[in-house]
Amino acid sequence: MNKITGPLLEAKKTDGIDVKVVPSLEKTRFRIYISMMAMDAVILHLSFVTAAFLYEGFRWQNQSLIAAQIILPLYFTIALYNRSYGARALAEWTYAARQALTSLMLSAAFVSFVAFYTKSTAQFSRVGVTLGLLLTAMALVASRWLIIRLIERFWNGKTRNFLIIQDGGPDFTLATADVISAREYQIDPAADDPYVLDRLGKLLRNRDKVIVSCPRERRNQWAFRLKSSGVHGEIVSEPARELGALGVQRYDDPDRTTLVVSTGPLSVRGRATKRAFDVLVASCGLILLSPLFLIVAACIKLTDGGPVLFVQQRTGRGNQLFKLLKFRSMRMDGLDTNGGRSTARRDDRVTRIGALIRRTSIDELPQLINVLRGEMSIVGPRPHAVESQAEDKYFWQIHALYWQRHCLKPGLTGLAQVRGHRGATEQEKDLTDRLQSDLEYIAGWSLMRDFQIIVRTLRVLTHDNAY
Repeated sequence: MNKITGPLLEAKKTDGIDVKVVPSLEKTRFRIYISMMAMDAVILHLSFVTAAFLYEGFRWQNQSLIAAQIILPLYFTIALYNRSYGARALAEWTYAARQALTSLMLSAAFVSFVAFYTKSTAQFSRVGVTLGLLLTAMALVASRWLIIRLIERFWNGKTRNFLIIQDGGPDFTLATADVISAREYQIDPAADDPYVLDRLGKLLRNRDKVIVSCPRERRNQWAFRLKSSGVHGEIVSEPARELGALGVQRYDDPDRTTLVVSTGPLSVRGRATKRAFDVLVASCGLILLSPLFLIVAACIKLTDGGPVLFVQQRTGRGNQLFKLLKFRSMRMDGLDTNGGRSTARRDDRVTRIGALIRRTSIDELPQLINVLRGEMSIVGPRPHAVESQAEDKYFWQIHALYWQRHCLKPGLTGLAQVRGHRGATEQEKDLTDRLQSDLEYIAGWSLMRDFQIIVRTLRVLTHDNAY
């Protein structure tokens, strides 16, 4: 494989193609879900109170409110489990109504079962409860229809970001999807160039689903890129085993089907949990370590008067480039912003204070700011510089699965680091050992594992390979 030269990489930075990142719709969906839950709570209470008034006359019945309050938490539990408050429920009112009614019937059946065995049924009016459930069911169906109409009016029916990439395959359209041309954006799925993949990563960012229409001979390449980007990806195609398809998605037209080739390594709940954990740990870390930050900054400034922070471009989630922050540990004339030269033992570019903060990993602490920005996680694959090499090869030339490590946000620490795979990458094995650990971490992520890696990191802050 031919080595990609620096000038070619530099050319990709200035190709003049404007890529706009679409805003995420997750917060919009979350606000709608909360509104739906509040509406359901009001509907349930009003329906049972109305049923009591209709059956008993205008005599206040506390039992009606008690029945509603007993059913409500069970209803919410089942509704959250069966995706009554999910993305599909914002697009199809019949599906939304069916899931809501299922949740209501199951919660009412469970309450009736418990009440029967505890002999509590005499405390409630059977007619009142039955009428309350019927009114609730009708109101839930009406509310789901109304929500879809409101979404169509105020959001043009768009609550999910769908992207269709046309790359020479059959025409494929969806009502609310954005459509782009791979040729227009000069995107080649076979290109192993960080700046091309950064452009693709920006196009895929905040997308809930990406559909690619391409010729048969390019399907494997697109399947690999979608898996590496951490998005839900589909390819317009007949079933093909070699793509490693996860399923088949059918749309309105029976002739329009796609193969699901990637779903992202984490679910929405997993991403939210990991992000909350990151924000909590990074915030606490910045507050507790602020005195150390001030001391290190003062020492660096007094050394040669240069900037305190060193900013280097690294590859992040979805192969997007971002600016990683570190305490500057080298002389100003020895800085390597592209990462083409790895730091060696007794490197003459490293200052005295720099040697100390590198040996103790203190130089990495400003990346807590990257975590709060959402560019990094506390735990994940370590981000690499664009031009990092091992044995005169770029990292992506050493192993075909290298780009798949970027389907998660990079981390301040990771499984590879706690296993001792850190420091310079002089041999190809230095890279493959880290890659194996990174892919293992991605495949088996859990919040408990993140916590365990953080604890293990505290034991290896100083390491023979930290220089």
